[in-house]
Order: sequence, then structure tokens, then C-alpha cells
Amino acid sequence: MEVFWWSTVVGWDVDLWIFSHECTIFFLKTPNCINMQELEISNIEYFVIVGYLALIIGVGLSFKKFSSNTDDYFKGGSKGTWWLVGSSAFMSTFSAWTFTGAAGIAYESGFTVMFIYIGNVLGFVANYLFMGPWLRQMRVTTFPEAIALRFGEKTRNFYALYEVPIRILYSAMALYGLGIFCSAVFGYDINHVIIACGIVVLLYSATGGRWAVMATDFLQGLILVPLTLIVAWLCLDEIGGINNLFQEITAHGLDEEYSMVNSATLFGGAYTWGWVSAMMMKQFIVFNSMSAAPRYFSVKDGQEARKAAMLGGILMLLGSIFWFLPPMVARILYPELVMSFDISKPAEASYAVASISLLPVGLVGIIVVAILAATMSSMDTGLNTNVAIIIKDIYPKLSRFFKWKPKKELELLNYGRWLTWVMGFLVVLLSLYFAQQDGSGIFEIMLTVGTLLLMPITIPLLWGMFIRQTPWWAALLSIGSALVLASIAFFDVSLTYFGFSQEFSEGIQWNFQQQFFSIFVAGTLGFLISMLFAPAKDSQHRQMVDDFFKTMKTPIDFEKEIGEGNDLRQLTVIGRFGAAVAIFIALLLFIPNPIKGRIAILILAIFIGGISALMIRAGRKKNS
Repeated sequence: MEVFWWSTVVGWDVDLWIFSHECTIFFLKTPNCINMQELEISNIEYFVIVGYLALIIGVGLSFKKFSSNTDDYFKGGSKGTWWLVGSSAFMSTFSAWTFTGAAGIAYESGFTVMFIYIGNVLGFVANYLFMGPWLRQMRVTTFPEAIALRFGEKTRNFYALYEVPIRILYSAMALYGLGIFCSAVFGYDINHVIIACGIVVLLYSATGGRWAVMATDFLQGLILVPLTLIVAWLCLDEIGGINNLFQEITAHGLDEEYSMVNSATLFGGAYTWGWVSAMMMKQFIVFNSMSAAPRYFSVKDGQEARKAAMLGGILMLLGSIFWFLPPMVARILYPELVMSFDISKPAEASYAVASISLLPVGLVGIIVVAILAATMSSMDTGLNTNVAIIIKDIYPKLSRFFKWKPKKELELLNYGRWLTWVMGFLVVLLSLYFAQQDGSGIFEIMLTVGTLLLMPITIPLLWGMFIRQTPWWAALLSIGSALVLASIAFFDVSLTYFGFSQEFSEGIQWNFQQQFFSIFVAGTLGFLISMLFAPAKDSQHRQMVDDFFKTMKTPIDFEKEIGEGNDLRQLTVIGRFGAAVAIFIALLLFIPNPIKGRIAILILAIFIGGISALMIRAGRKKNS
């Protein structure tokens, strides 16, 4: 069986971990130990999971009335508050890979994995400083629309047609990975998991559109953030505190492996300064190009976008600090247990081992809910964005070409809902297909898609936000230049074609940082070279570009451009759902548990209930 990973590539923010589906992991929870031979999780845990899935379906139904046109359905009518959009932006930047693949890296190499997420934090910081307002102030519904304003219609057509199949593939891989995790932990049939989770995502995202996506993301974050902090607290308490953790690291001879940046002699040269710089730079590009713009299209104005980015950055910083303590604690306390897993990379089970070892009865189901949420938030965002591109960028062109009768807004809204179902079923079918493969072929697909095809198209979307003096084909030249280097790096093109000896070319192996920087440099040079052919300042194209920059940097007058907001409805409706979650968790106090477990449940219920109560109170106070 093989295990591979690829993370957070260009705007989709999808973490992938690919297992062979023949292997199933089982847990047996007892008061002081876990046995890998059989899983006996009480019906309470299953009830928790089913209750959560029913809740988010209810959220989708409740937010259906928030959408009266396509702008509402695809970007919340640009009426989203900063806390709603910020939490959704945060939740869409990671998936269950964080608690499997990334946890495996933390188990083996300690703190180095944090740099992936610190790169996300720096991306949010740049969003807070200036990029968030710029992205919102482009005043569009899809990012291909923004590309049209910056590079022209031909480049827009390329990106629109390119995006749809790639997003379907990525959503399918996210759902497949989620199915793998659930089937591994609970022993369920992976096909059943894929179908069930896919239908749940479709029910709320197709019904409520962007509003439902943001609301469920907020509620999912409201559960995930405090629960993962509780897991970290329980781990630190079990090992005797943070100081004792560092002492145990030294005692176990892990100082070198657990250094912030590793030497090139460890881990095959990964996790070095070169790897760290490439990873952080990649994440920064992902967060600060036009492809990242949809996360801010739903917010009210530039200032709200700034606040949303600040919230996303704070939550990501917390995650980067606390998410990877449990795998490191598992390396010290449960190494035999983790290594006894019959998978090719047992370290990827470390977060699950730590959680199930220390969480009380009832919260095991909640931690699975949190991991479900991490992936489902990526999938629902991808579906909504994909359908928006079809309706706003592709359908109008087809309509004019075939001379179809123009559709009314309500008809387009219904088309959007139906297309969400169609796209969702395609995602489920493709995910089911992946489940029938042996895993290695799928990894090759994702490696090609993620690195060869996605990074090159993002580079011009970054530089196009800053450099004006380019012709309309600048993005296409940049992509072509990057693809040349990407082909050499990833398809093992023989260097003999470039005058090198066969012996020399066979000895060349490009690591991650070499791959990334070569593609980045080639794409950047292609973009800069196009500046030599930039049209005159008084040309029609240059006027279009100047108008784009002027619009992007002009603050939004919400009342004039959008109208009346619905902040109070957002507070009260989501606050009530949060209160329901808190009550549900509080009922777990009646389950027999050790005192430490009851305290953990109480803290989680109070945290969620307290925030929900403040939201409801704020909504009522402003109403009065």
C-alpha cells in the first residue's frame, strides 16, 4: 500500500492524502489503552456524527431564503460580515490532510511542518495590509471576470474553461480523501462514505448557495478551533506541560529531528531552509493572486475584507501552533502504538491515536466531525465557485454563440442550483472511480495537476496585480514559459535534448524547492519579457488596464453600491444554530467520563454557547 501527499496548491487550498483503500485502520477505545485489532466506538459517537450532518443540512435549508438572485447565490450579495467571511476563508484553506499527512510530518520532523501554515498566516497578513481590500474592490462575481478586466476576454476564456474540470478533479480528491479517513477510522465501506458525505455537501450547498457555505464554515470552525485546542491541552497535560515536552524531546534523542529547520542529511533533503522558503513563498502566492479573490467577493467592503483577513490569520496562527503538538506527544507517549499500524506511513495515524487516547467518550465523534468539516468546507467552496464560473463566464458566451434567448435572473438562479447538483454528482462519481484505483495512479494525476498545471497559471495572476505595462497575452506567455520548465522537472525530460550527456542527465533529480523556484522564475521571466511589447499608454488595452487598477483601489460605498445589509439576520440565525450545537455538546456531560473528560466537554460547550449567546444578544440589541 502506498501513501502520498500534496498540499494547498493554487487557490483551491485542498490538502490531499492518498491511501490504498484495501487497508482499514481499527481502534478499540478502553480506559487506558487502544487496540488496533477492532474498533468499538459507542453508538453515542455515531449519533454525534449523524446529528452534525443533519445540522448542516438544516443550515442549508435555512439560508435558501437569503438568495433571491445569482449574486446572492454565488457571493452572498456581497453582504457577508467580516466574521462570517473570515471564518469561511480560514476553513477553506485546509482539509483533513492537516490531521493526517501534516500530522505525519510533525511526528517525524517536529516543528518544521508549521512553516506550511505560517506561510498561510503571512498570506493573510498581506491580505490584511492591502490585498484583501484590492481583491474585494475588483467588484466582480468570479475571478475570470477580473481576469477579463485585467488581461482581456481571450485570457478570461482560457482561465474559465481551464478552471471547471480542474476544480471538479480537486473536489473529487478532497471527497476521496475524506472517505479514506472515515473508512480507515471506523471501518466503513469507502464507497458508502463518499456517497453519504457527497450528498450532505450537495444538500446544503445547492440549496443555500454561498450563504449556506459561509454559515456552515463558521459553525464548523466554531467546533474545530476549540476542540483542537482541547486536544492539544490534553496532550500537554498528559506529558506534564510544555517544558516537560521539550525535556522529553531531548531525552528521546529527537533534538536534531525536531529542530525548526532540518539539515540536508535528514529526510532525504526535505524540510531544509530551501524547502521552507519555497513552501512559504508558494503559500504566499496562493493567498495573494487573483485566484484567491473569491474568498473576499462575499464581504461587504474593503475594510470588512481587511478584518476578515485578520480573523483568518489569527485562527491560522493558532492552528499552526497547536495542531501539531498531539503528533509530537504521540511520538513520545505512544510510539509503539502508532508504528503498529499496517500502513506504509504509520506516522499519519498519530493525531488520531493521540485524540482517541485522551478524549472523553462523546468527543471522539466530535473530533471526527471537526475533520469532516475541514474537508467539506473545501469541497462546498469549490462547488459554489465552479458553478459561478459556468453561469457568469461560460454560459453567456455559449448563449451569444448559439443565439439562445436571454434568461431572466430567477431562471439563472435555478440553473445555478441545478448545476450545483450536476457538478456535485460528477464529483461523487469521480471520487468513487478513484476509490477503485490502487492509489499510485491517482497520485501521479494530482502531482501533475497540482504542480505542473496549477502553479504556472497562478504566477501571472500575482504579477498582474502589480505590473501594468504588459500586452494582453502576458499571462499566456508566462504560463507557457513556466510549463516548459515544469515539463522538464516533472515529466523527466532527458537533459540530453539540451546538450548534456546521458550520464549527467540521469543523475539529475529535482527536489521540491528546485521544482518550485524553476517554475516561478520561468513564469516570472515570461511575464517580464512581455513588458517589452506593451502597447502605448493611449491604447485601448492600456486604458482598460488603468481602469482595472483604478477600480481595484477605489473604496466601496456599501450603501450606494450594494444597498441595505442583513448583519442582524446573520447574527441571529447563525447564533441560534451555534446555541443548538452547544446544547447538544452539553448533553454529553451525562455520559460517564473521568473528571478531566467532563471538564473538556464543559469547556467546549461553554465556549460555543458563549459565542452563540453573544451573537444572538448583539442581533437583538441592534434590532431594538
